[in-house]
Amino acid sequence: MRREVKYGLIGGSVALVAGVVGGFALFGGSDESPQAVRSADGKSGDKGTKVPTGPVSAKEVQTTSQEFLTAWQSGDAAKAAGLTDNPEKCKSALESLGKQARFSKTTLTPGTPTGGKVPYTVAAQIDFKGTKAAYSYRTSATVQRDKTTGKPQIAWQPTMLHPGLTKGDELRTGEAEAPPIKAVDRNGAALTPEAHPALAGVLDNLRDKYGDKTDGKPGVELFIHRAKSAKPADQLPDKTLKVLSKGTPGTLKTTLDAKLQSAAEQAVKGKKSASAAAVKPSTGEILALANSPEKGFNMATQGSLAPGSTMKIVTSAMLMDKGLTSPNKPHPCPKYVTVGGWKFQNLDKSEIKHGTFAQSFAASCNNAFISQAKDLNDDDLTNEARDVFGIGLNWQTGIPTFDGAVPVQHDAQMAASLIGQGGVRMNPLNVASLSATVRAGSFHQPYIVSPSLDHRTLAKAARTMKPATLSGLKSLMKLTATSGTAAEAMAGVGGDVGAKTGSAEVDNQKKPNAWFSAYRDDLAAAAVVPASGHGGSNAGPVVRAILTAG
Repeated sequence: MRREVKYGLIGGSVALVAGVVGGFALFGGSDESPQAVRSADGKSGDKGTKVPTGPVSAKEVQTTSQEFLTAWQSGDAAKAAGLTDNPEKCKSALESLGKQARFSKTTLTPGTPTGGKVPYTVAAQIDFKGTKAAYSYRTSATVQRDKTTGKPQIAWQPTMLHPGLTKGDELRTGEAEAPPIKAVDRNGAALTPEAHPALAGVLDNLRDKYGDKTDGKPGVELFIHRAKSAKPADQLPDKTLKVLSKGTPGTLKTTLDAKLQSAAEQAVKGKKSASAAAVKPSTGEILALANSPEKGFNMATQGSLAPGSTMKIVTSAMLMDKGLTSPNKPHPCPKYVTVGGWKFQNLDKSEIKHGTFAQSFAASCNNAFISQAKDLNDDDLTNEARDVFGIGLNWQTGIPTFDGAVPVQHDAQMAASLIGQGGVRMNPLNVASLSATVRAGSFHQPYIVSPSLDHRTLAKAARTMKPATLSGLKSLMKLTATSGTAAEAMAGVGGDVGAKTGSAEVDNQKKPNAWFSAYRDDLAAAAVVPASGHGGSNAGPVVRAILTAG
């Protein structure tokens, strides 16, 4: 919304091989320790000595990193850690490489420094109860100057031990915490990361949570044990780095549909950024999840974006539930509306002077909704979103998800929330669920694995829409799909259909995020294509491809 505009790491001793480290020759020999180096532009210390300042020199980088890597390789964790800015954490982490990661015979080979950054290769033998394997990888450390003493030191980071580590993570070798899984779709077709790259992260999450509930047997692996996230939606799955002995996969049935999954992946492919989700309205079963790029953050289920005008599905239900409007009731959309000192203007200064609510919904005219803010309580939209559409409830889908947020807001921010801006945040799974709730007549929490597998309780909405509200909302979404802003994307799509477009403005972004949500019979889908423009022409084709594939 714009003002006055259009609208780790892991105790014990590490068994390392002492001796010359290949590659240290590039540093050469030196009798000068890092502590003895002074800077010409230093400042006076306590005894009149100069405290070095400024960037570390190439000599300091070479000497400090050489001492650090030599101490690490020789098994002197205390000495190595003493050269860092966090000796306690570094010492504990280095010692745990022997205890938890089961590294032995470790050698460290440095590369050529770039500024203060020193790359190096770690090569070790992993030994777990007689099962052995060689393992190597590249990582780096950074030499910086201590601001108090002026001495060069290593900046402690978990990535110094392994590039895949973040705060709180640990390298572990042992029997995997969960067996490998053979995930299958609702019809028994195999789902693999090779065939469906967009599902790679989802399959890792499913193994983490449900592998031990299958008939599989775990193997021996070196893996990153992830730190527990404060928010379930942000939890990363453990990551296998090296398989020492293979386990036996256990079959895990999901609600996904391989055909729809392929269609969703193909629909977002090639786009710089896009995400889509599809669900079965009558049950809440998740049928497809896709993201572009395929690897990385799962925007389809964990994203948190303003949903733009797709939020008008919820707003319209609220207005009709409160008796403030109905599809055929006169409901003009003025060019300007002022709320809380903010002047809202429709796109291109458009207006619908003598129209009905149905016409304003189909045209997605913002001020038809914003103008109702004066008749609403601050928490009306929040209550409707939670109690009818299940937004913000604790969804137990089987994988990490962000379940939407519609915070209680006041004045202009509350008005902006009515059109999916302000503090409202959702992702394609949330928005697909909005359409699914309309099609089914009530909220069914999305899920990807049957709750019977782990006896979890699915979220339930407190109430349903009034019958007149439900029939009215279906008629509004059908009108939008046949002759409104969604008509082009939905042209020729048969069956019981309904749709809603959305374009969400983002600060410092030239084009808005494009949204589209629709249903066709017992299939609902939604997509977002960030920074692309109009929802109907950019996100619409993605949803259409999914609906027609079903």
